[in-house]
Amino acid sequence: MIVKVCGMRDPENIRQVERTGADWMGFIFYPRSPRYVAERPAYLPQRMRRVGVFVNAEEADIRRHIADYGLEAVQLHGQERPELCAALRKDSTTVIKAFRLKTAAEAAATADYEGAADYFLFDTPTEAFGGSGHRFDWSLLDHYRGKTPFLLSGGIGPDSLDALSRFHHPCWAGIDLNSGFETAPARKDVEQLTLFIELFNQLSV
Repeated sequence: MIVKVCGMRDPENIRQVERTGADWMGFIFYPRSPRYVAERPAYLPQRMRRVGVFVNAEEADIRRHIADYGLEAVQLHGQERPELCAALRKDSTTVIKAFRLKTAAEAAATADYEGAADYFLFDTPTEAFGGSGHRFDWSLLDHYRGKTPFLLSGGIGPDSLDALSRFHHPCWAGIDLNSGFETAPARKDVEQLTLFIELFNQLSV
């Protein structure tokens, strides 16, 4: 199972989180986010896949960040079209398309993106495009019949292990951790995160 830690910015905190056992690290390039990365941190992870998170950004802006930050993946969290996903993916960039789920119909509406993205990410609906700290109804994913693997996001915190142990889906590929492990926006509680990842990995063996 993939473990992605999102919303990073502080260089020392990045170094610490890199040692937690997580696989991917997300950097948010959405100016309205409290975790917005306005300039390149003094340190970027060397042993984790770097993921850039964008909301309705222009393709040229996304490509500029890919080059400037050495991004290996992009997460598109707005109303981006399948054509943009496919164009970025063509250049060997891993593409994660995010969907905010409120109804079963929204879980089924991912069909247009099949083949255009490497992963989907299912998150809680919020005006802030993520980082809400609230969990959506995971039973909505019973209506997801696609073949694209997905990450679970939204409101996953230290007390979520029991719920995760009971969640099953053939396309479930990992989890996305953010505000549930923060001491402040863009700063993660490394001790809490390390323990959680260790226990989660035991669940997914």
